[in-house]
Amino acid sequence: MGSLVLCLDIGNTHIVIGGYEGERLVHHWRVKTDHERTEDEYAVALLSLLSFAGVQPEDVGGVALCSVVPPLTGTFITIARKYLGHVPFVVNATKNVGVRIQVDNPAEVGADRVANTAAVVHRYGGPACVVDFGTATTFDVVSREGAFIGGAIAPGLGVAADALVQRTAKLPRVALEPPPSPIGTNTVHAMQSGIIWGYVGLMEGLIQRFRTILGEDMKVIATGGWAAKMAQLSPVIQYVDPWLTLEGIRLIYERNR
Repeated sequence: MGSLVLCLDIGNTHIVIGGYEGERLVHHWRVKTDHERTEDEYAVALLSLLSFAGVQPEDVGGVALCSVVPPLTGTFITIARKYLGHVPFVVNATKNVGVRIQVDNPAEVGADRVANTAAVVHRYGGPACVVDFGTATTFDVVSREGAFIGGAIAPGLGVAADALVQRTAKLPRVALEPPPSPIGTNTVHAMQSGIIWGYVGLMEGLIQRFRTILGEDMKVIATGGWAAKMAQLSPVIQYVDPWLTLEGIRLIYERNR
């Protein structure tokens, strides 16, 4: 049996895949989520990525996944069993995740938020807030004692921009980048200001409200597809950790295996 642990973060927009040797992330890939793909097509994509990296199925010693896309959860469980010879460990809030989940209904907390919490407690400690920029932007808040105590969920940057275009008759689709000035002097720049700087304001406003509860020493860690870009636009983000969710999946897997 191989030693590589394969971790998959299955999201609505992308599937992020990481290969770990012990605690070290040695491979990582990002694949577009496509609900039209068949199980066989996903299997070909996964096995091709592994092959290009010089990884054979027998090199994989375990598989763990977290998913916010229920139809694809079963797809990748089957792929892992059929092609890699492993029944994957599936992360959720009911498992031994190593942190307390102190919310009204722990079972409904998304698996990605659980993984983020496990990783941020391990790497940064509390109090902390993980801002995960994905299809939705989630704010995962960790107490000073290292417990997940809730947070906020907002539409992702791309979702907000798409809604603005789809629900208006004359507004065009624009590049998601800051305009020359926050005061837009044409339609495109006005939309870019509202989308980008409006989003920065949303993020900074929520984080400041969290800090009034947890203290000014609350750390802010960004992850997800827009993390690096948003960190350039706002000093409130202190750390960018692009593989935080994968690290959480690995930690929870190691705790339970």
